[in-house]
Amino acid sequence: MGKILLWLQERIKRWIKPATSVSIIGTLSDLTRSRTDLFVENALLRQQLIVLNRQIKRPQLTNFDRFRLVFLSHFTTFWKQALHIVQPDTLLRWHRELFQFYSRRKSQGTPKINAETIKLIEKMAKENQLWGAERIRGELLKLGIEVSKRSIQIYMPKDRKAHSSGQNWATFLKNQASNAWACDFTVVNDWLFRQWHIFVVMEIETRRIVHSGVTKYPTDEWTAQQLREATPWGKGPKYLIHDRMMTSTYNG
Repeated sequence: MGKILLWLQERIKRWIKPATSVSIIGTLSDLTRSRTDLFVENALLRQQLIVLNRQIKRPQLTNFDRFRLVFLSHFTTFWKQALHIVQPDTLLRWHRELFQFYSRRKSQGTPKINAETIKLIEKMAKENQLWGAERIRGELLKLGIEVSKRSIQIYMPKDRKAHSSGQNWATFLKNQASNAWACDFTVVNDWLFRQWHIFVVMEIETRRIVHSGVTKYPTDEWTAQQLREATPWGKGPKYLIHDRMMTSTYNG
């Protein structure tokens, strides 16, 4: 084990020291890389050398070591070639675990919904069978109560009866697919865990994406502008569906 560590140390040192004699292939490879790639690769190698220089049989990486390796790897496309003491899959796993830790800490800081608000959500959902979570969220905002859509879905009664009509929801979608679009938001996180909201408008019948937009701060004005861009020259569907809510004779 000691011989392997010494060999790896010498190999990393040769990578990070100024080259005195390098092969033609290595030189050509470096010429194709950007200055940022070379700088970050050297930083990754130095961090691994710091771990190896702790002079123990099996170097143990601290959480700070893991964070630095994950952080540096996002600044170069050659991060896999620069890893010598951990596998690329291990680095990706660390990033997932870091994101999960971030999500847990963020959710812990979210204020809990009080009992009165929960009762109000249940009452709205029971008395308005066609209202989805987004509609209830809008009604709560009018009362000065801010609750996320996901939280509302948790407290909505699961046994709500379908609205009595001549056809169920699936039948309606099948019959009106050629005249209907659907739109909704989804949320993604970038590598720094910043949230980005993606708004998508799709044709029901063909599943064709009509329009999409991305923003960090979705507002009513921004969403209205996206719908205008999705329906140039006033051309739009007969029905626009969002969160199981239907707007008839949509005009853009």
